[in-house]
Amino acid sequence: MLRKSILALLLAASGVSAHAALSAGDIAFTSFNADEDGWSIVALTDIGANSLVYFTDNTWNGTSFANTETAQTWNSGASLIEAGTVVRFTMVDSTAAIGVSHGSISFASSANLGLSASNETLYAYQGAAWNSAPSSFLAAISTASNGFDNASYGVLTNTGLSVGSTAIAITAGTDFGQYTGARSGQGNFGEYRSLVNAKENWVTATGGDQSLAIPDTTNFAVTAVPEPKSAAMLLAGLGLIGGMVLRRGGR
Repeated sequence: MLRKSILALLLAASGVSAHAALSAGDIAFTSFNADEDGWSIVALTDIGANSLVYFTDNTWNGTSFANTETAQTWNSGASLIEAGTVVRFTMVDSTAAIGVSHGSISFASSANLGLSASNETLYAYQGAAWNSAPSSFLAAISTASNGFDNASYGVLTNTGLSVGSTAIAITAGTDFGQYTGARSGQGNFGEYRSLVNAKENWVTATGGDQSLAIPDTTNFAVTAVPEPKSAAMLLAGLGLIGGMVLRRGGR
C-alpha cells in the first residue's frame, strides 16, 4: 500500500513538473524575420513536456488583444526542453508549411497571416486559451518606430514585461534581425536575459529580400561554478597534498 502511495505521489509530481507554468523572461526572442515569416526563441529555463505557449501579433492595448491578427499555439513536445535550447519557428504565414524545430505548432487564429517589418509587435504568453486574458506574458519583440510606446501597435502595459530584460524593441522596419551576442560564459541562464534583450546585441536588415536568411540556432550554455563546499574540499585536499610533499622533502 505504501509503495502504491509513493508511486502515485511521484507520478503526480512528474505531471505537475511537466505542465508547470512559465514566467516572464523564461524565454526570449533571438531572431525575427518578416520576409520569411518566422522567429526563434531561447529557453532560459527548462520547459516541461507538452507545455503550451501562444504567439500572436495581435495588438495589445494594455487591457486586451485586438484579435484581428494571427495567433499560433506551440506545444513544446513530449520531451523536456532544456534551458539554453534555441527553438526556431518557420513560415508562420502558411497553414500548409508552418513549422517548428521542437514540438508542434498550429494556428489558433489564421486571420491576416504573416508578419510585417513595420510597426509589428509579437507577444509570447500563456493562458486558458489564445483569446482569453493571458495568465502570464513571457516575452515580446517590436519593430515599431516608437517601440512599445504606441497602443496602436502594441504596448507592454499590464504585461509584466520590460524593455531590456524581458522584451526588446529592435530597429524600426526590420525585415530580418537576430541576436549576435554571447551564447556561453554566463554563470546561469537568467544572466542572458539582459544580453538577448539589448538592442545593441542585435544585427538587423531593413531592406532587400531576407526570406532566405537563416538565424543562428546555436544553443546557449552556462559556465559551471563550483559549489562552496566542493571548492573548500578541493582546497583542503590541495593543502593536504602540499603538506605531504613538504614533509617528504624535509626527510
